Amino acid sequence: MTRISKMIDHTLLKPYASPGDIKRLCMEAIKYDFASVCINPCWVELAGEELKGADVNVCTVIGFPLGSNLTQVKVLESKLAVKQGAKEIDVVINIGKLKSKDYAYVENEISQIVNEVKGRALVKVIIETCLLTHDEKIKACELAVEAGADFVKTSTGYSTGGATVEDVKLMKQTVGDKAKVKASTGIKTIDDVEKLIKAGAVRFGTSSGIAIVKGSKEKI
Repeated sequence: MTRISKMIDHTLLKPYASPGDIKRLCMEAIKYDFASVCINPCWVELAGEELKGADVNVCTVIGFPLGSNLTQVKVLESKLAVKQGAKEIDVVINIGKLKSKDYAYVENEISQIVNEVKGRALVKVIIETCLLTHDEKIKACELAVEAGADFVKTSTGYSTGGATVEDVKLMKQTVGDKAKVKASTGIKTIDDVEKLIKAGAVRFGTSSGIAIVKGSKEKI
């Protein structure tokens, strides 16, 4: 089984993060052997330099946090992020388009981004579960799978709620083996992680990764 540390995207998406904060995040990611650091796009190059030679990916966010950017902007942002060294990109869907049932728009946007970075970066699609109905969550996951995304992800951390066991179960049931599930926001302890793993998540976006890893060791 994958170690807990390698299921964590060590996350710092605060707008006031400094270069020093990013460097510290990268040092922590190396020390605790996290899967990635998840940072805003302006820090991708710096994180790449700090993580050179380490088994830690650079992950960044696209169309963050509202998802309402033009598709062309999201595609360009994805292209530049990968060019600068991102190996994983977490893309916020256009929530308004989904809720207004413009499914072709949503799928086409994700598909364009997937095609832009194919073979160079994982694509995780943030569906912002707290803003969606049960049926909309299912539809968002189906569209992400149809567009070729690698993951569906629960939340940005900038809306009204975060990951729940119920949502992760629903997302996993919907995508099956065609994509993976990332849970994010509100995940603070090893107990939170264990419950979400049982529900079907295999990756976690959290700023509490160090506490979670320490908690997992204490349970051994």
